[in-house]
Amino acid sequence: MRRTGEVPAAPGESSGPAEERLGIVIPVPEPLSGELGRARASYDDPLASVVAPHITLVTGGLTDDLAGATAHVRAVAAATAPFTVRLHGTGTFRPVSPVVYLALAEGGDACARLHRRLLEGPLEAEPTFDYHPHVTLAQEVAEACLDRAMADMAGFTAEFRVDTIGLFQTDASGLWALREELPLGRATEAPH
Repeated sequence: MRRTGEVPAAPGESSGPAEERLGIVIPVPEPLSGELGRARASYDDPLASVVAPHITLVTGGLTDDLAGATAHVRAVAAATAPFTVRLHGTGTFRPVSPVVYLALAEGGDACARLHRRLLEGPLEAEPTFDYHPHVTLAQEVAEACLDRAMADMAGFTAEFRVDTIGLFQTDASGLWALREELPLGRATEAPH
């Protein structure tokens, strides 16, 4: 990582290995994913069409060792037993951040342990906020839409088994692209 005060390399010069931005999520499975995606779209959230429902484990992790970071994520996934997530009710990060989300009534501790283990080694970073596992329902939309999401989904309950995590990487255009889907609780074969 570039440290404060370092001068970036001039065009055409190398400043060392390029940093890659990684994200790691728990995907919400179908048909629940489709249902939550439609709900997010109903609150006028423009990200509903491009971001599938998920629980973020790591976002924007920077590494200049992509192979080492990928191996680390694979090892953590292999050493983590599958678990159950139960979503129940809504919460918000307002006024700090304009977000309404589905809360985890079960599985939050397992997500937090996984989050901590993923941030060890090549993805070690100081978090900006305390980790709070959730599924976003509406983000950076009008207050009325946030209020409606909070009220509409207050009694919502759903449960799903977490048996994979997704490793994402930003592409050349800055969009997140799935790099690898990793099963939990069993060794994965190294790519050939």
